[in-house]
Amino acid sequence: MNDHDHERAARRAEEAGLRFDSERLTLARRLRGLRKNQLAEAIGTTPAAIGRYEAGVHRPSPVTLSRLAMALGVPVEFFHAGHGTGVLDSAHAHFRSLRSTTQIERDQALAYGRIAADIVTALESLVELPAVDIPEHPVHPDEIGGPGPVLAARAARAAMAASPGPVPHVVRLLESRGVIVIVLPPSTERVDAFSVGAHPRPMVMFNPAKGDYWRNRFDGAHELGHLVMHADAEPGSKVVEDQANRFAAEFLMPEEDIADALPRTADWSRLAALKAEWGVSMAALLYRARTLRVMTESVYRNAMSTLSANGWRRQEPGPSRPLESPTMLVKAVELAAAAGTDRDRLATDARVTRADLDLLIPPRPHPVPA
Repeated sequence: MNDHDHERAARRAEEAGLRFDSERLTLARRLRGLRKNQLAEAIGTTPAAIGRYEAGVHRPSPVTLSRLAMALGVPVEFFHAGHGTGVLDSAHAHFRSLRSTTQIERDQALAYGRIAADIVTALESLVELPAVDIPEHPVHPDEIGGPGPVLAARAARAAMAASPGPVPHVVRLLESRGVIVIVLPPSTERVDAFSVGAHPRPMVMFNPAKGDYWRNRFDGAHELGHLVMHADAEPGSKVVEDQANRFAAEFLMPEEDIADALPRTADWSRLAALKAEWGVSMAALLYRARTLRVMTESVYRNAMSTLSANGWRRQEPGPSRPLESPTMLVKAVELAAAAGTDRDRLATDARVTRADLDLLIPPRPHPVPA
């Protein structure tokens, strides 16, 4: 770096310091999955100092701000005030299991959701996305075993899925209704799929590591259940999660359409055929057969034991299928590029790094010439 570059970097840091937004520092730290003490060590200060910067009690000097930006892998402009769409924390998100992940892991996943929202805000000034159109059918969060989730799923199917039978593509259905669907980066692989109701659009974020077509579809329907039923419910309770599972089961396997086709015994050939037809796992079909009382409890338990003994709970037999991938934002980025705003410019407008933009909305590979 020559003298001119040093002067330019110093001016940028000084300007960023004047426009410093403490919340953006918290966002960047969470995005990288760092604790305050880890960031403090990286820039040679104390965790208490980081806490004071994030609380807005003290403003970092230009030199410190440059160190923070370098340690967090963001430009100093990332810390500018007057940007972003508000707080996004655990109180807004329906995480599947709070016990299996740490707060750091959940904060990191939410931070990616936050910058995804920033990218969407920038995109919406360039491209018209589908209007948000998710039916609402609130179910009381204390309702245990009642009909609410099933009725909500039937109402949602009537509003969203035009024809009876299997849902052809869950992710495409969500996107057609204006839901932002994101596959989270590999660093968040321990966080299961989760959803956020309104930020400013509803979002569904998938686990990057599952790689299972059938489970991913069930996850998508489960998160749709939260969006339909739980606008006011406190996330995370076992009852609320069970309601979302029951919603997903009825949404993907409506009783009226599938009850007569389910086997009364563990007929694996029959289950494999239904799995291919309905796009749900054999485990989900067995669960459905039990809850619809087609299969007795003892037959169900023996069948699940067989699944476990054969290692089929981790990977069921039969050919795999490619995951349902989100495409709405990929197409929107391509349309923006065709109109003159390429990925670098879009990242600048959204005030995220190009690397983070590409992580959340991967470019489609160019076809190999014949």
